[in-house]
Amino acid sequence: MAVYVIMPVFNRLGMTQAMLSCLREQVLDEELIKVIVDDGSTDGTGVWLAAQDDLTVLHGDGELWWGGGIDLGLRHVFNLAGAGDWVAFVNNDTWLPPDFLQTLLDAARRAAPAAVGSVIRGIDAPHALLSVGPRIDAWRLLVGDKLEDAELKSSGDIRSVDALSGRGVLFPVEALRAAGGMRPTRLPHYLADYELSLRVRSAGWALLVSMRAAVYSAEEYGNAYRAPALKDRLFSRRSPTYLPALASFWWEASNWRQKITLPFRILAFTLYPPLRKKNEDRSR
Repeated sequence: MAVYVIMPVFNRLGMTQAMLSCLREQVLDEELIKVIVDDGSTDGTGVWLAAQDDLTVLHGDGELWWGGGIDLGLRHVFNLAGAGDWVAFVNNDTWLPPDFLQTLLDAARRAAPAAVGSVIRGIDAPHALLSVGPRIDAWRLLVGDKLEDAELKSSGDIRSVDALSGRGVLFPVEALRAAGGMRPTRLPHYLADYELSLRVRSAGWALLVSMRAAVYSAEEYGNAYRAPALKDRLFSRRSPTYLPALASFWWEASNWRQKITLPFRILAFTLYPPLRKKNEDRSR
């Protein structure tokens, strides 16, 4: 059996080199196969990757974004992987300890059938806990974090989450096949990882996070881009409020009652975000 690691990259050669060093240092009881998707880098990344003999390198045209990069990697892996194999997603802007993948693998085996993600810790000492995993409020179209939940004070190293982040996560390959892989046209970047994990859960796999598995990241991880024009906020793939992605994700996250009003709530909350706060106040 094998663990296939898929990592999309675009420029940031130094970060890619550092993450590949982390992957090469992994101590794992399965074969580790590294699949790098270079989406048209222009900073020498492609030349450097071509010189590495322990990687499979796939190439994009600069328009894949995260969802398309993972989709290209998955289509490659699906042609090779057996039923007992695993697929991990990682990003090149994080650091991983040498036991990271083994920790995820051990947790996934114990909790099977399950996909297992990781927490995020600050890269600088004292390595503060920044994120545990998503907590989804489908009615108000809000994604919070389990870090805020009182249950964190309880013992145990496994937490159930509402979705899984692609920054460091392990899936059984059969879970990804059952979910149907990525949907890069509708979800090219933001929410693509969460939406995929929702379909994995619907297909019968639990969504868990191992508190012992951490990716280390700068505290300003995430997205800071805000388009100035409403048209760009709703229809630019660079925007975290890209309308096709929002609609696809929240449809998957909603029950049938929530789906009935979904178009109206997306429009209302996008045009006037304070409505979410007002709704929260009325619910108390």
